[in-house]
Amino acid sequence: MSILVLGGAGYVGSHAVYQLIDQGFPVVVIDNLQTGHLGAVHPEARFYQGDIRSREFMRSVFEKEKIEAILHFAANSLVGESMVEPLKYFDNNVYGTQIVLEMMKDFSVKHIVFSSTAAVYGEPKEVPITEEAQTMPTNTYGETKLAMEKMISWCEQAFGIKYVSLRYFNVAGSREDGQIGEDHNPETHLIPVVLEAALGKRPAVTIFGDDYETEDGTCVRDYIHVEDLIAAHILALKLLQQGGESSIFNLGSSQGFSVKEIVGTAKAVTGIDIPVKMGERRSGDPSTLIASSEKARQVLGWNPTRTAIHQIISDAWNWHKQNPNGYQR
Repeated sequence: MSILVLGGAGYVGSHAVYQLIDQGFPVVVIDNLQTGHLGAVHPEARFYQGDIRSREFMRSVFEKEKIEAILHFAANSLVGESMVEPLKYFDNNVYGTQIVLEMMKDFSVKHIVFSSTAAVYGEPKEVPITEEAQTMPTNTYGETKLAMEKMISWCEQAFGIKYVSLRYFNVAGSREDGQIGEDHNPETHLIPVVLEAALGKRPAVTIFGDDYETEDGTCVRDYIHVEDLIAAHILALKLLQQGGESSIFNLGSSQGFSVKEIVGTAKAVTGIDIPVKMGERRSGDPSTLIASSEKARQVLGWNPTRTAIHQIISDAWNWHKQNPNGYQR
């Protein structure tokens, strides 16, 4: 029986595949390579290139493979793009998940670990954010992830599908050996953007606003190492396999770092004076987003070990330095 990883050629999904194989799980990967990379797929995983929205394709994989459980990372995830192409996001994210759930029903697969997002909360009323916080997305991406969560929960009632939904904050870092890492086009995440500037691949890092109600005036975010993040996914998978109840967990480091702190740490890690320019605030950017991950620690026994921002940026730099053009080597 295999674990099916949807989106297993993407940044987070590929790290999940590597850790699953490290722990002896047989793994099947589905990815349409729209944003994923063939070079990120573990050589021991059985790989199928195709789209989760295709019933015929999905049925063919489920007929060939004995699937025990699913880790679902397949989604479009750019907040800005989601606001100008909302139908693309509902089609790929929500409709795609509908087809996945149909296959789970038809082939009696009862366990799914779902990659959700802190974007389901919108503008938080209290920080740190707990799982009980109101869900009021302020962008289409967050709205689709919330819709996916709700669809999965209704399928538990109807078909007995058990799930764990993991709402992440800012994921960064890479596998320690630098084998795989973060490679998006366009790149929108702060840490790789800063490291691209260190490599001379962009002229400067733009800081969007320095007049927020934070210690240095720039936005504060919670960064979680991708390897710690995946450790929580595997704990969630084991919880379901052992008969645990469906649940939702926040995943973050429970500490905040400002944009200026990230740039300063990146300068220290790389030894490069990274150029910075100031820009206007972006609409919809909350000043501070920090997770409470206490529930994941207590229920899953999750113990993140790479929470130091210096370590997160060092591991990311190791990948970017070795692979300045990402997977286009």
